Amino acid sequence: MHNMKRTFKYRLYPTRKQETLLNRQLEECRWLYNHFLEHRKNAWEWYGVGLSLYDQIGTLPSLKKDRPSLETVYSQSLQNVAVRIDLAFQSFFRRIKRGENPGYPRFKGRGQYASITYPQWNSGCDLTGNRLRLSKIGTVPLVLHRPVEGKIKTCTILRSSTGKWWATFSCENVPEMILPSNPLPVGIDVGVQTFATLSDGTVIENPKFLKKSAKRIAQAQRKLEIQKKGSSQREKVKKIVAKVHERVAFRRTDFAHRHSRQIVNQYGRIFVEDITINEMNSHRCLNRSIRDAAWSQFFLFLSYKAESAGREFRRVNPAYTSQTCSSCGHRQKMPLSERLYSCPCCGMEKDRDHNASLNILRLGLESRG
Repeated sequence: MHNMKRTFKYRLYPTRKQETLLNRQLEECRWLYNHFLEHRKNAWEWYGVGLSLYDQIGTLPSLKKDRPSLETVYSQSLQNVAVRIDLAFQSFFRRIKRGENPGYPRFKGRGQYASITYPQWNSGCDLTGNRLRLSKIGTVPLVLHRPVEGKIKTCTILRSSTGKWWATFSCENVPEMILPSNPLPVGIDVGVQTFATLSDGTVIENPKFLKKSAKRIAQAQRKLEIQKKGSSQREKVKKIVAKVHERVAFRRTDFAHRHSRQIVNQYGRIFVEDITINEMNSHRCLNRSIRDAAWSQFFLFLSYKAESAGREFRRVNPAYTSQTCSSCGHRQKMPLSERLYSCPCCGMEKDRDHNASLNILRLGLESRG
């Protein structure tokens, strides 16, 4: 057994007064974020000077005098706003160095700043039973559906698009529960027609949550389009659209959790495709289906569950895995419409995805040396 980092997410139920205070704090943090962004932008355009994180944190005492409402937010949470700006610029400059489209950090519109971070546990926030104490907010009830493990380092309060409140604890020294040794290997090929095919022939069907909810989403979107911008009715319909999308996201997450847990429990060595989802999303005909499948989320859950259980998890290069015969190694072109792999050399016939999963298994075992 060894230790690792994990996050734990819980639903918060603030009172109406507490919710009002939280919303005000988010707006103060949004104002500060935009102020810091403008400060950096002007310093560079006017004087050719780049401001650092600590330069901006140092301006907070004078800012509080000019804008007393900033005092309603915990001091370390205000400092975290400067940290977020600094991280945004670090990512901006990193993209420039890589020759990518950099995307300059953007100003936050009303309602777009949705979380507050308490960077130091027991300083501004602490947990007593099933109640979370937040500085300048009060004691907020939360649902502890599972105990917090390890040592809590930071706490982030998040407001979802549907108006729900969540607390996320970032923990370290979380004990891992190592499963008994299991040498059984598996290769996993993900797809659009079937969600995943395992090298032992197991098929996980694609639930297509977004496609099944497409009619409800379209109806809600049409209602939203006819509402006048800025009206209270538009805000109500906007929340309905968000709730439909949230329900889809919850179902998709639950699906990925259940199947990743089953695979980790059943197999000791897990090999998956090292695919770049963003590049695949450029395919106009398949991008919606690819996003609905959420392979990245599934691989992420597989990865951390395997690490926690002491299982082996590897990504392998998926090049030509669909075009290569898993029996003799013959390679041929395979258009997406062709679902059966028929090898003209050895006569093997297998489902296209099953053949690919066997090749992924072979590559994974070869990568282990």
